[in-house]
Amino acid sequence: MMRITIVLFYYMIVGIQLSAQGDSSNMLKYTPEFKFKEGIFVNFEQVKNNNPIPKSRILTDVGYDDPYFFDRITEGKKLFYYDQNGVKQEIPVKNIWGYSRNGVLYIAINDGFYRITIIGSICHFVANLTTYTPAYGYGYPYYNYYDYYPYGMRPATRNTTEMRQYLIDFGTGRVMEYETTTVELLLMKDPELHDEYTALKNKKKKQLKFLYIRKFNERNPLYFPK
Repeated sequence: MMRITIVLFYYMIVGIQLSAQGDSSNMLKYTPEFKFKEGIFVNFEQVKNNNPIPKSRILTDVGYDDPYFFDRITEGKKLFYYDQNGVKQEIPVKNIWGYSRNGVLYIAINDGFYRITIIGSICHFVANLTTYTPAYGYGYPYYNYYDYYPYGMRPATRNTTEMRQYLIDFGTGRVMEYETTTVELLLMKDPELHDEYTALKNKKKKQLKFLYIRKFNERNPLYFPK
């Protein structure tokens, strides 16, 4: 029963891909020379349509020619802009998807904005991730009416920042960690390539993750509206 379900899922995905390819006459195939329109992307649908909110519709005191325009307008808590109907809107900065600067795409993740280095049906990028853990034994005296922690018992926190690799499924906008299980899942949209990858030994899967992502992107090109 499980095998039948997976096969049906395969055919459903392939059908969606063929349908999308059939409409490619009004679409532009992505190449490394492709430039994203400059502006803020409130959601991923705007990214797929390459239709951001342009600088001219963003309400800010920052000059539009400021080379750090996007860094400055995303420092606050809220972003104000006019929508396509000229209606003033506001959105928490933490809720926007990202922005495009000089034709390059940046995604908001882990309290920062990071450049997406590989664009394709499967995207790849690197971002910093900061984790906070209790640091027992390095605490501080704490007292209130209800409780009391002697010195060294009240836990302080330590933070650790490390670089993490991520993938984006450009079909859904889902962001995932760069792992073999994730690559296997994304390759399911190309059954032949998926079967080839899953047949590899675990060590080879780890070594060839990036190679198979590149193969997938070559076989399943990305399109944007003209």
